[in-house]
Amino acid sequence: MGVRHAPDPVIDAERLFEGFENLMPFRVQDILLVSSLYDSFILREDGRLNELLIGESLELNLQQIPGITHVSSGAEALALARSQLRFNLIVTNLEVGDMDAAQLAREVKNAGLDVPVVVLAYDYREIKNFVARNPVTDIDRIFLWQGNVRILISIVKYIEDERNVFHDTEAMGVPVVLVVEDNIRYYSSFLPVIYTELITQSRSLISEGINVAHKLVRMRARPKILLCSNYEDAAQQVMKYGEYLLGVVSDVEFPRGGELLPDAGFQLARMVRGMVPDVPIVLQSSRTEFMERAQAGGFSFLRKRSPTLLGDLRQFLMEQFGFGDFVFRLPDHTEVARASDLNALETLLHEVPAESIAYHGQRNHFSHWLMARTEFALAQKLRPRKVSDFATYDDLRRDLIESIAEYRSEQSQVLIGDFSSATFKPAEALFLRIGGGSLGGKARGLAFVRHLLHSHRVARHFAGVQVAVPPTVVLATDAFDQFLRENNLLDFAIHSTDDAEIERRFLAASLPLSPREDLRAFLAEVRYPLAVRSSSLLEDSQYLPFTGVYETFMLANQDPDLDMRLHQLTEAIKRVYASTFSRHAKAYVRATPYRLEEEKMAVILQQVVGAIHGQRFYPDFSGVVRSRNFYPVPPMSFADGIAAVALGLGREVVGGGKCLTFCPRYPRNIVQFSSVEDILANSQSEFWA
Repeated sequence: MGVRHAPDPVIDAERLFEGFENLMPFRVQDILLVSSLYDSFILREDGRLNELLIGESLELNLQQIPGITHVSSGAEALALARSQLRFNLIVTNLEVGDMDAAQLAREVKNAGLDVPVVVLAYDYREIKNFVARNPVTDIDRIFLWQGNVRILISIVKYIEDERNVFHDTEAMGVPVVLVVEDNIRYYSSFLPVIYTELITQSRSLISEGINVAHKLVRMRARPKILLCSNYEDAAQQVMKYGEYLLGVVSDVEFPRGGELLPDAGFQLARMVRGMVPDVPIVLQSSRTEFMERAQAGGFSFLRKRSPTLLGDLRQFLMEQFGFGDFVFRLPDHTEVARASDLNALETLLHEVPAESIAYHGQRNHFSHWLMARTEFALAQKLRPRKVSDFATYDDLRRDLIESIAEYRSEQSQVLIGDFSSATFKPAEALFLRIGGGSLGGKARGLAFVRHLLHSHRVARHFAGVQVAVPPTVVLATDAFDQFLRENNLLDFAIHSTDDAEIERRFLAASLPLSPREDLRAFLAEVRYPLAVRSSSLLEDSQYLPFTGVYETFMLANQDPDLDMRLHQLTEAIKRVYASTFSRHAKAYVRATPYRLEEEKMAVILQQVVGAIHGQRFYPDFSGVVRSRNFYPVPPMSFADGIAAVALGLGREVVGGGKCLTFCPRYPRNIVQFSSVEDILANSQSEFWA
């Protein structure tokens, strides 16, 4: 047996989700562009700058597209920045009319404006001359325009990262990429490459999100980039954010102590490696003689003068920083498998050789890859574990598989996920929705009960008893609207008074293709009995319960033919839809302030919990709880409520059959069993299965 760690605290998925929502509190929303009319024209290409920014932002799925306001002089920029505090970034040329960039930056700081000033210049020689002539300490950063519009997005993201890195690492442990480069031309070239890979990586994670909101907020957790140009600043950032370092991209020659140091990059790399032994480091230099030294020290190396430098950097980010697939390798670096997402990783962990798992475990590759993919809680759980903690490599394999399964299960406990046929696993899919629109009243109530059970850890109070909402998939109301629209049924159903004709027309109609295919994928994985339950918008309202108004159907879901089971399920769904327009439902709605055409129907597909006995399925029990007891018997009170439960399906309870009635506060005080005669007379003697 391998060493078993003390139970980890349960990952609070709900708190984790809220943490994602709070990331990146500072956003660049309005940019003040300070340039001559000519430079503005060149940059905008007759108005195409905004178009390119919008296009790039949409392509990279950025949540906000910064607005740009153009002025032609430093004085105008100062006046506008003072009078309109909406600007949170100033981008300027080196020389703008009445003042240069250094003077503008100084005036902005003297005015008490907390607005970063970034220079975007067009000529590298002009930059070198400007820096030699002017104090540039008030300028936040100088970049070189080289025809790539993504430099503008990189500037925006660089400023946001600089402002957000402390908050995001403290709040969620967001990883950090340290870039050390003093050459403006080089960092202006490869920062767009790094940011593009980061954001593209974030986009690829969207398919792994549990629901739309979860997918979008995860994009905020992309690694932050810190750009430094001297040893002191870089060392300070390493000391501050060392535990969050995802990787280091560093020049070899840059200033230390005010002097250009030929091997400053090696000194920094050794410092980082001493603090974080497993962090990937790549050194860059135009001097090829440094390659052998870098490799001897265990560092990667890129030639700056290589015609494929940017492509080589991109490849390094994919392979070493965890931005691409997880590549399972043997100790001799032979590739044995690739995992594109967490699902695939879990699957392949069952199959790949044990020595490959040990190879990656010894180098913390699993936690590193998970950090890059914003799976922070799981990464932080795995990182302290050592291969030596386990008696065998297969024990390590089992621990990794169990950890991933527990993490995924914990997430599904509190979040309502979007059904995906590609990733659906019944064991992990505890509450999913198919399609858009509302879940309906009953499904909302079930989701809220799940929330309460999880947040209050109710199951911990009842040893040996599982307290949970059964696995649930909800066909949301958009499918109902689409079904009525595509089959031209709404007007007919509202005005018809013939329940049999309504049901006949609904059964003859077809469900929309997309939800039908999702239902097929669902049934392909699920073979347990199903309750097909109504969940209308108005159902289970506090003052309008709609009890018994709409239909519920039970399906054995045991036919060996998938098409037959799909036919049975779609028929049950269409019967639930038809019950929305039954005479009974119409009469009930007429007695409320609502209109029938406002009612929409979602459908709950829920596991029936029980056990198989021979050819029959026996549900465990069913019941009804009322919050008020109108006939209390001491010591019970009116406010203690009353429950009625029975073995088998709920028909025994709601149909007035013999069932067990008790007060939840006094569960052992069974009034109906006060004597032997009462026990014989009132005990349940039959049940529905």
